[in-house]
Amino acid sequence: MPAVLLSVVVITFNEEATIARCLEAVRGIADDVVVVDSFSTDRTVAICQELGARVIQHAFVGYVQQKNFATAQARYDYVLQLDADEVLTDELRQSIGQVKQNWQGGGYTLARLTNYCGSWVRHGGWYPDRKLRLYDRRLGRWEGLLLHERYEMQPGQAVGTLQGDALHYSYHSIAQHISQLNRFTSIAADELWLRNKRRVTWFHLLLKPWWKFVHGYFFRLGFLDGFAGLSIALISAVGVFLKFAKLKTRSASAE
Repeated sequence: MPAVLLSVVVITFNEEATIARCLEAVRGIADDVVVVDSFSTDRTVAICQELGARVIQHAFVGYVQQKNFATAQARYDYVLQLDADEVLTDELRQSIGQVKQNWQGGGYTLARLTNYCGSWVRHGGWYPDRKLRLYDRRLGRWEGLLLHERYEMQPGQAVGTLQGDALHYSYHSIAQHISQLNRFTSIAADELWLRNKRRVTWFHLLLKPWWKFVHGYFFRLGFLDGFAGLSIALISAVGVFLKFAKLKTRSASAE
């Protein structure tokens, strides 16, 4: 088949610190760049427009809904969906360029290498963190409830693997990690509630957080990442406790 035309899609809200780096890295492979913004109050929209992206304002109603809406705004059926804090490496950009010349199957996964407070994290289950981000939008859609959205291909569609990493600049400070953890654990508790998984025991409050730390720090070799690995393992364990603690208090108030 002839070379495909590619739309790069990004959803944003107050991403002025990261969006320029993200958009500059797709030059040369993107035939169309669309940013769906949730009414940012900083310079996100201005930066995107300065870099030639189409900006569409759309109120945020959930990650799944927002990403499906954004995918629908692309000019072309072949879509690369990125988060504003992700940057393509040269190797990944070259791999995408090769796929554009010889597209096969329904989509492709990419690996993410996360930068945590200035350190690259390669253990603890954080790498390669493969995500299906390059896809033919006619053959799938974003699925999920409130958290952990994922792109699902139609049954029988082949999924390939891209070479190279997307650099994920996730957390700039411990305070930012804790702040986001507080928000995400509330969403996770809400999701469990909606899925009717409302029973919380001491197993959930004590053993699951303990296992989260042990599994990430020891079994997944998080200790090899030094302070970053220790911080991630401990905060992640606290996150498990908070998720179930918030669910328990919600269940108690509903009785």
